[in-house]
Amino acid sequence: MNFQLMMDFLARLQIYNDRNWFNENKDLYKEAHIEFVTFVNALIPPLCQLDPSIGTPTAEECMFRIYRDVRFSNNKLPYKTHFSAFIANGGRKTRFAGYYIHIEPGECFASGGIYMPEAKELTAIRNAIYQQPDEFRRIIDKPSFRKYFSDGITTHEDTLKNPPKGYPKDFKEIDLLKNKHFTTGHSLDDDFFLQDDVVGRLMKIFKEQYPLNAFLNEAIND
Repeated sequence: MNFQLMMDFLARLQIYNDRNWFNENKDLYKEAHIEFVTFVNALIPPLCQLDPSIGTPTAEECMFRIYRDVRFSNNKLPYKTHFSAFIANGGRKTRFAGYYIHIEPGECFASGGIYMPEAKELTAIRNAIYQQPDEFRRIIDKPSFRKYFSDGITTHEDTLKNPPKGYPKDFKEIDLLKNKHFTTGHSLDDDFFLQDDVVGRLMKIFKEQYPLNAFLNEAIND
């Protein structure tokens, strides 16, 4: 896997983010894209072994397109400046928690969990936390988990200001129930991808992500 090729292409795309440059360098994009496909295909098997609920998604099912949808955005740049994939049961379109990888010069990170769950899934997760607050807290406060995810559950800007309806305001973990997303985040230096055994080192991170995903997916399945 040639991560240097991927990084070089993305670094240039950050500077020349327009259709003319992209079309003139389409072959370079294809080479970088193939390298990312190879990487995702190498990451899927050990993740499936760690978390059998993933099933057997393909790299194409997990990877996000580089082309941006600019129809309703003030940002009219046509291309994303990163390669990314969400490995889960159903790939990137799943309703389940999974494992996310983001490669972007200066902004690389690994994360997991579930982002923007539908109302049914969000309610199921909140109910599970309400019914098993100590178990959920044990997962996200475990020292080995916090080693990689120091913030525990990532706080997003659209967290509820008030407790969700149906839950007592004095519930000891009411702040957790205000979340609309249940995700983690671990920043990675660019050099992380330029050293040996990238997949093995990522798996050490995702091994700590797994108990949280198992909790979330059990809630959704129930």
